[in-house]
Amino acid sequence: MTDELIFFTNPMSRGRIVRWMLEETGCAYRTEILAFGPDMKAPGYLAVNPMGKVPAILHKGKIVTEGAAVCAYLADAFPEAGLAPPPHDRAAYYRWMFFAAGPVEAALSNKAFGFEVPADRQRAIGYGSIENVVDTLDYAVTQSEYIAGDRFSAADIYVGSQIGWGMMFGTLEKRPAFEAYWQRISTRPAALRAREIDDALVPPKA
Repeated sequence: MTDELIFFTNPMSRGRIVRWMLEETGCAYRTEILAFGPDMKAPGYLAVNPMGKVPAILHKGKIVTEGAAVCAYLADAFPEAGLAPPPHDRAAYYRWMFFAAGPVEAALSNKAFGFEVPADRQRAIGYGSIENVVDTLDYAVTQSEYIAGDRFSAADIYVGSQIGWGMMFGTLEKRPAFEAYWQRISTRPAALRAREIDDALVPPKA
């Protein structure tokens, strides 16, 4: 069985989160670029991810999909990179990574498509209201220098990416706390390197 790590992505997708994570680990990996449409829905790739979406990784014969899951997996697969707290100190790490993967992702996606949960139905949806999600996210990034304490971790990559994209695309207001947090993490060498790699892979505009 090969130990090769294969990264399935598109440079204009959430695969950018995983690219950053991979660059932080320093591990060797091979990239497979998939175009939106037929490439992602082809039988060969559906065997990797039946959703027909990226990102995904294949590592030591095992498949991992979903950005937060891939980040958490890679942090454990390459412990020498120090991207996860010790197991006994992972409460905030898991809490905020999966808060970003659940309520934040859902709320900001709904906002991007103009969907607003009626006030009388907010108890029936996981995130309640977008205002509550944003206030909670503001709380999360102001409790310590990094999202899970005083050290950068995989959770910062995932939470930070949600914040960075949200502010860029206008689905998340540019609060001072968000801008300060994003500035702290987005200039890391691995983050800059990952953006440079993916930007170079974006097809030129016709």
